[in-house]
Formats: sequence, structure tokens, C-alpha cells
Amino acid sequence: MTRTSLRLRLLGGAAVAIFLALALAGIGISWLFHQHVERREAADLIKLAEQVVAGLTLDSTNKPFVDPPPSDPNFQSIASGIYWQASAPGGTAQSPSLWDQSLPRTASQTRAWSTATVAGPFDKQLTMVSRRVQPDVRATQVVVRVAKDDDEMQDALREFDQELALSLGLLWLVLSLAAYAQVHLGLRPLLRLREDLDRLRRSPIARLSGEHPQEILPLTQAINALADARESDLARARRRAADLAHSLKTPLAVLSAQNRRAGETGDEITADGINRTIDAMGAALEAELARARASAARGAVAQSIPHDVAEGLVAVVERTEHGERIAFSIDLDPALRVPVDGTDLAEMLGALIENAARHARRRVCIGSLGDESGTPILRVEDDGPGMDDDAIARATERGVRIDESGTGHGLGLAIVRDLAEATEGAFRLGRSPLGGLLAELSWRAADE
Repeated sequence: MTRTSLRLRLLGGAAVAIFLALALAGIGISWLFHQHVERREAADLIKLAEQVVAGLTLDSTNKPFVDPPPSDPNFQSIASGIYWQASAPGGTAQSPSLWDQSLPRTASQTRAWSTATVAGPFDKQLTMVSRRVQPDVRATQVVVRVAKDDDEMQDALREFDQELALSLGLLWLVLSLAAYAQVHLGLRPLLRLREDLDRLRRSPIARLSGEHPQEILPLTQAINALADARESDLARARRRAADLAHSLKTPLAVLSAQNRRAGETGDEITADGINRTIDAMGAALEAELARARASAARGAVAQSIPHDVAEGLVAVVERTEHGERIAFSIDLDPALRVPVDGTDLAEMLGALIENAARHARRRVCIGSLGDESGTPILRVEDDGPGMDDDAIARATERGVRIDESGTGHGLGLAIVRDLAEATEGAFRLGRSPLGGLLAELSWRAADE
């Protein structure tokens, strides 16, 4: 399923909704303005037409004439764009601006002023008002028409529509930016919630804070209840695993003692097989105890000083059978801190140092360096035979038990891997410049 951004969905919906609203508003405003301008144009024409009616009379032949004519000088210029005409059965009177043309007849002329848009003389579109009038007591009716060219009005309406569209476009942009700010502020509590969830993922004892909006509080309360249940289940599981491991150590010790007695009686083959089985079971128990410690280490908020831990471990390993012939060098800054409990760090470094001492020829180095982001990396390396690239690749694959790789670097490295993963760290094996195995431990900073 394709993941979509809630922020983009909200912003997209807001932008579309604002666009549709402004488009409808623009259409409505344009229509109202057009109606207003057309009514004003018709009102101005009616005033001119009333001047025609005021001077309208009929002669003895029922031919109309207007005296005085309307005062607008444009009526005197040919094809000026404004015209009047009075038509009766006896003839027609019209403005000089019509020259040899005439205004078209509309479908109906009533006793009230009517407005129409017509095709007029000189290939122009006109707005025309007309009505029937009776100038005197005679029953003769005269149709009075006054018309004006639409070009100027239509140009003005087009300019208004363009300016309105530009204004609404700018308004859409401003409102879209306001919607972005609103969405950003509205989703900010989810960012705080994500940070709380990340702390909860790192530490089972952490809980989501109550400083969230009321709409999110039911979710945070449900997650906290789930975290409480998870912590209780983990605690019970760790206790049961530890109890099981400890309960099996005593029967294994008894079985080992009985096996030694069997060997003393001369059944060395059987005793040797039982002894290997006991060693394998003991290793499995030690591994389970280490995993229990790793589970307990997960989420623990602490710091330790690698320099002090390494010095204490080297002081112990130097007294062992393998360590007394090895030269140890510690190149660690006493001010260096790593975000892991001292006991867990000692468990990991102890396994690495002991493993290096067992396989080194003459030298073991414990040091550190920083990566591109400044995160410290602890290194333990030796000058022994090391591991080839294929063995290292198999040993570092996810899900592969290093103690089953058959390379001689066994249970200790598996414990280191489990503890590193439990403390949000990284464990890597490689080739050392000294010629042997290189083991690296690193932990990302909490703000990453």
C-alpha cells in the first residue's frame, strides 16, 4: 500500500477547496458586476431617450420630428457609436450619427422601456432601449429607440474580469500559505508524540507525557497502558528465563560430577560424550543468561567511561593463561563517554578483549575513533590469524548465530552482538591493520 503524507493530503485538500471557493466567488462577483454595469448603461440610455421623447412631435402627415434634439454632441457625428431614432407610420426621424443606416427593430416594443443587445449599423454590437409613446391626442404611436456601441463597455468588463482573476489568484496563494501554517501548527503535537514514542521505544520505563491536546490524550493514555502491560510481560519473561537457567545449573553440576566419577571407573568414551553434552548445555545456559541481561539492559538510561572499564578488564585478563603473554595497549580518552551502562559495557568489552587475547600472537590494542558524525567508535583489535572475509560476512549477517560459525570466535561474540543490539548500538567485525580481527562498537547519540 502506498504511504501518503497526512500533511500533503491536508494541504492538497485545503488548496483545492480554497480554489473552488474563490472560483465560485469570482464567477458570482463577475456576474453581479456585469449586471450592474449593464443596468447603469441602460439607465444612461433611458435618460437620453427621455430627451428624445421630450422634443418629439408629429406633423400633419404623422411624421415624427424632434425639436430640440438631445444635447449630446456625439449624436451629430457620423458613426459616433451613439444613436437615436423615432419611427412612426408617417416616417422616421433619427440622429445624424446614423447617416444612411437605421436601428433594428426588436421583437416587442411596449409602453415601458425595454433593453436589448442587438447587431447595429456599421457592424457594431449595440445596447438599445426602446418603447412606444403617443406624442399627442392622436392615436398614432411612435417607437423611440436609443442605442450605444458596446465596445467600450465590453472592454471595461474584460479588464475588470482580468484584474479580478489576478486578485483572486493572489488571494488563493495567500490563503494557501495560511492553510500551510495552520496545518503545520495543527500537526505539531504529532511531532511531539513521535518524539515521546521514540523515547518509549528506547526505554520500556519511559511513558508518553500528558502535555498533549485533548484530542490526542486518549491515544497517549492507551499507548501508556499498552507500555505498562509490555513492561510487565518483559519483566515476567526475564525472571522466568533467569530462574530456568539458574535452576538448571545445579543439576548440570551434579551431572558433571557423576560424569567425572564415571570417567574414573574407566568408561572414558561415555564420559567424554557426556562431558561435551554438559559443555554445550552450559554454553546455552550462559547464552540465555546473557540474553536476559541484554533484555534488562534495553532502554536503560546511563553513561560509562570506556577508559576506566577497559583498564579494569585488562588488569584481570593480564593474569589469565592467555593474557600473561600479550602486550595490551589502551588508547582511550579518559573524558570519553558512551550511552550505555558500565556493567553492560564491561560485559561487551570483556568478551572482546578475552577473545582477542586468546587468538593474538603478541599484541592487543583497545582504542577509539570518531565517524563522520562525531559518534565515538570503540575498537578492539589483535595481531592474530583473524577471520577471512567470507567468515566475517557470515558472522555479521542478521539472524546468524556467531557462536555456530565454526571460526573459533564463538559465544562471547554472540553475547556482544545481543548486548549491542539491546543498547541501541552497532557491532561490526573486520580485518585489523595488525593482521588479526577488528571488533567495533558504536552507539548513536540520543538526539539522532
